[in-house]
Amino acid sequence: MTPRQRVLTALSRKKPDKVPREISWGAFTPALMRVFREKTGASDPAEYFNFEVRPVNWAPTKFKKNLKELFKDYLPDLPKEAVVDEWGIASVSGSMYHFVRSIHPMRNLSLKKEILDYPFPDIKASYRYKHLRSKVKQLKRRDLAVTGELYCTIFETAWGLRGMDNLLVDFLINPDLVKTLLDILVDIRCEQAKRFTEAGVDILRLGDDVGSQKGMLMSPEVWRKWLKPGLEKVIKSAREVNPEIHIFYHSDGYIEPIIPELIEIGVDILNPVQPECMDPAKLKREYGYKLAFWGTVSCQRTMPFGTPEDVINEVKLRIKTVGENGGLLIAPTHILEPDVSWENVLAFFEGVKKYGRYDI
Repeated sequence: MTPRQRVLTALSRKKPDKVPREISWGAFTPALMRVFREKTGASDPAEYFNFEVRPVNWAPTKFKKNLKELFKDYLPDLPKEAVVDEWGIASVSGSMYHFVRSIHPMRNLSLKKEILDYPFPDIKASYRYKHLRSKVKQLKRRDLAVTGELYCTIFETAWGLRGMDNLLVDFLINPDLVKTLLDILVDIRCEQAKRFTEAGVDILRLGDDVGSQKGMLMSPEVWRKWLKPGLEKVIKSAREVNPEIHIFYHSDGYIEPIIPELIEIGVDILNPVQPECMDPAKLKREYGYKLAFWGTVSCQRTMPFGTPEDVINEVKLRIKTVGENGGLLIAPTHILEPDVSWENVLAFFEGVKKYGRYDI
């Protein structure tokens, strides 16, 4: 099989020649990226390890106005070292490593009109997506599967703007304000989903973290009221262009109560399936007839704290249980923090090579 055939076969819950694998785009944190470059002399993990899948992304904004200047009224007393993105969300260095602390530009807004007057980014401008079709064709000529990256689809962008505490309160007591914000975000994401699909991506990667380590960040009823309808619209926008496109949904943590409803609205790939929070083998038994799984290898325990043998054994277990008869793209469940050893990175690939064939 070609790499693209392998991915699409697995994600269609059929049995490929071997288990496709990756370490997600951006998953090498800066410290580990330095180790990667030192050990390999290469600059791109996807190319070096021959991942079967590659992402395409929206082009950066060409806002002519300095972003700090554009959002100065929403970000008073901004630290000099702060970085402001196109949404107006500011970031300053966190406590260690690559971690950052966000400053939320809508945190003090209280009126629907203030949301409507906010300078949202020019995401719908044609220069932001006109390169996508040629980039997708280029990757498909290499027989690679292609993903359109649309993480932080609704909820995470909304709380990035408002602050999580404010947004969760909004769900309960500020319905007009939060509806206005979510409607704008959903409209933007529907346009992006449509454009990604028109460009020919094989997989649309959506995602919002709505789970914590032990439970959901909100009740299923709140998710159902405020987030599910928008997510359904985004998926519908893609499927109206290509009914066969795969819909990938990422949420860290425990989200078992909403999995049936994710399936109902069109999700057919679940990521990352953290084994600390949900049992991957159980989910395969319960939902494997409707869902493929992407991830499943622990980034909280095995990758940072296990031995290379532990990593290989977990890869073997996931392939045996979750990858039975297909339906698995195996990967670490999140980014690889600085405490993940180079030996464990290599062990992940060694385990997939050793145990990931279906024809033996």
